[in-house]
Amino acid sequence: MNDVAVGYAGAMSDDSDELRKRLGEALSRIEQLETELNRPASPARAAAESALDVAPINEADVTLRRLVQRIAMILQAEKIVIMFYDRERGELAGIPPAYGVDEEHLKMFRVRASQGISGKVFRDSEAVIFHDATHDPRTQRDPFGLLHVQNGITVPLVIEKRDEENRVIERNTIGVLHAFNKRHGEDFNDEDVRLLERMARNVGSIIANLQLYREVVEEREELLQTFESLSAGLVLVSPEGRLSQINATARAIFGLDANAIGKSAKEEIRNADFHGTLHDAAQGGEGTKREIHADVHGYERIYEVQAAAVRSEEGKELGVVAILNDVTEMRNIDKMKSSFVAMASHELRTPLTAIKGFVSTLLMGEDEFSKEERMEFHQIIDHECDRLKRLIDDLLNTARIEAGESLKPNYTSVDIGSLLDKVVRVQQQASNRHKVLLEVHDKLPDRIVADEDKLDQVFTNLLNNAIKYSPNGGDVVVHAWNEGETLLFGVEDHGLGIPKDHLVKVFEKFHRVNNEDNRKIYGTGLGLYLVRHLVDQVHMGKIWAESEVGVGSTFYFRIPSHLDIDQAKEVNS
Repeated sequence: MNDVAVGYAGAMSDDSDELRKRLGEALSRIEQLETELNRPASPARAAAESALDVAPINEADVTLRRLVQRIAMILQAEKIVIMFYDRERGELAGIPPAYGVDEEHLKMFRVRASQGISGKVFRDSEAVIFHDATHDPRTQRDPFGLLHVQNGITVPLVIEKRDEENRVIERNTIGVLHAFNKRHGEDFNDEDVRLLERMARNVGSIIANLQLYREVVEEREELLQTFESLSAGLVLVSPEGRLSQINATARAIFGLDANAIGKSAKEEIRNADFHGTLHDAAQGGEGTKREIHADVHGYERIYEVQAAAVRSEEGKELGVVAILNDVTEMRNIDKMKSSFVAMASHELRTPLTAIKGFVSTLLMGEDEFSKEERMEFHQIIDHECDRLKRLIDDLLNTARIEAGESLKPNYTSVDIGSLLDKVVRVQQQASNRHKVLLEVHDKLPDRIVADEDKLDQVFTNLLNNAIKYSPNGGDVVVHAWNEGETLLFGVEDHGLGIPKDHLVKVFEKFHRVNNEDNRKIYGTGLGLYLVRHLVDQVHMGKIWAESEVGVGSTFYFRIPSHLDIDQAKEVNS
């Protein structure tokens, strides 16, 4: 158990460290993109753009549309088309906004980057002017016929990166810009080419900014979706103490909605231990951890909070991230483990004490006891040895199941009626305070396919439990129904009963209902865990419990009337 808990905790810590690392990288990437997005332009670029009144990034689409219209006006062109290079297709494709071209025609306006004037300008990064699109051999592969192009100019769309001294350090061609059909029957000239080249730099600059903006949005969206899908809770608090991000799991833990983002973390999350963890992390504490308790949908849960400061690659403080892992089950396992050690010690000591006592008594001299007394002593020793063997078998079988080694079944033809009669008689002999009854509600099949020993163990364990948890005596009834394709059995008692929130948990290993009455009843908490395995895995069935505290419990299980042995063996292989 310790190894399992330590392994789980180690894996959870590794996951948290990896998550914090990924978060820091993502935030740094976003900050880098935003820095590049908002980087001041070079003096030459700034001068050119100021003349064209370049708007902020959130108005870039509108600005680009206005710029395209202005180009058409200045050049007296009937149509303006921007073609962007699609790397996946290896094509130049028309993209909005365009001037004088409807959306349907723009979608069809595309050409291979290796073909036509469009491809040549893109490859060579040099402007081309043409006067007769119909007869010019260079334009034959371009889709100019779609737009009834007569003449035009094609210039490259180039993005330049400059250093602090305004020297070009990188130059990339991202597409081409077309101006078609000069108005009034005139031809484009070299001055038009120079004007279009100058304006193309501004078009390229805006498109580049739009690309960066979309990249920021996409990376943010991807990061948000990753956060939202995490099973662990994640909270990011800004240096100003506001909630920068809180995913769905964390919102559920603290009972918040999406509107909490941007608000004060202390006002929204009222948990002193949580904020203490954030404070320690902000002060430079590495791997700061605490456990907090939270009420989630009416149930108390325990969360391990790990917090760490998040910084960009340049060392700028981005806030504190906290990751909340649900450790409720692990803590419950720790408690159950402690209880199990105490219970198992008692269960082992009790038969050993009895065996030791009666053996010591017999060693004092057999002549001092009558034949009947010696027989009684031997029977008690035999009974306690059987009890000790059952406990050891339960422990070994549990270990085998946990190790992934199924309890190998031995399927035979079983007389189900005789089996029921036998287990009822045996349990009746074991208790003089209870009346153990069998009620068969329908005619059962003469024989079924099952593992007789393991089916016997199922009924025996359920009857033992029914008797044990009915300390005041009463009837214990085994019910049997024939449902045709399946058989339904129920073991009913009129004992202490089980609280509703424990009805599913009783089939977990080491689980016991912890109340004043049950503390007087010893057991390992393994019986029902083994029963579930024997019903579910060995007999391909299903088991469940219905109960009312103070009234009693009924454990039902359903198994096939005609077990598919091949399927069952495959499951248990």
